[in-house]
Amino acid sequence: MTDLRKSDRLIKLGLLMIAFSAISALFVITLFIFEQGGPIMFKYGLKSFIFGQDWYPSEKIFGLWPMIVGSLMVTLGALIIGVPLGLATAIFLAEFSSRRLARILKPVIELLAGIPSVVYGFLGLMFLIPFIRENLGGPGLSVLAASIILGIMILPTVISISLDSIRAVPDCYREGSIALGATRWQTVRMVVLPAARSGILAAIILGMGRAIGETMAVIMVAGNAAEIPSSILQPVRTLTSNIALEMGYAAGEHRQALFATGVILFVIIMVLNTIANLTASRQGKR
Repeated sequence: MTDLRKSDRLIKLGLLMIAFSAISALFVITLFIFEQGGPIMFKYGLKSFIFGQDWYPSEKIFGLWPMIVGSLMVTLGALIIGVPLGLATAIFLAEFSSRRLARILKPVIELLAGIPSVVYGFLGLMFLIPFIRENLGGPGLSVLAASIILGIMILPTVISISLDSIRAVPDCYREGSIALGATRWQTVRMVVLPAARSGILAAIILGMGRAIGETMAVIMVAGNAAEIPSSILQPVRTLTSNIALEMGYAAGEHRQALFATGVILFVIIMVLNTIANLTASRQGKR
């Protein structure tokens, strides 16, 4: 009995250390990027650094506003494209498709998450961009192209988590609704989806994090112009693209400014996740 208690304590201590190691890694990363990027933001002014319209590192002009707007536009576009399509697919697989078809399609959809982002970018470069340029106008490299590619990339996350959340709703909810005279679609819309709302919102949050943090595919299809786009057919540069494109040759204050870009990106992701989590908790209480 004593040996069992000792082994339980050791296992508990080991799991506690693993949990704290993850938290410690996050703390170290946060401390590092703030230590590297914080001083230059306060040197040139936080307001001018965030809301500045121009990015000319060689002239000591560091304005991140075009990249901030670009990141938010591309992320919003990806969610507009990916969330309805992903949720509709999850509803179909969970409620309307046969079990055999769902067993085949779910692993295939999950395989999309294993495709490297550079492959998505290459396909967008070869097929999507010429299509946009020839049929919609503009250079092709645009907010729209990046949004479509990212919308496809977040599909596995949105579909998998939404599907698991919908399947977790007890069958008695569906049976009670149908017994009261509701149709299959009315049951899904008015009973199943509200019951699975927290899981669906979690899927959207994770999809949003994937979209705003993606780099390689966005570099290949967005155009990387450090200007605020006037339409979705204009090129754009995101915060992640800005770091990846210039970190290889940056030095001195330019390098510090790129770390500061990471700080801004970190804060934006934290704010968006906090808002989404608060919304999810309020919806859960309702």
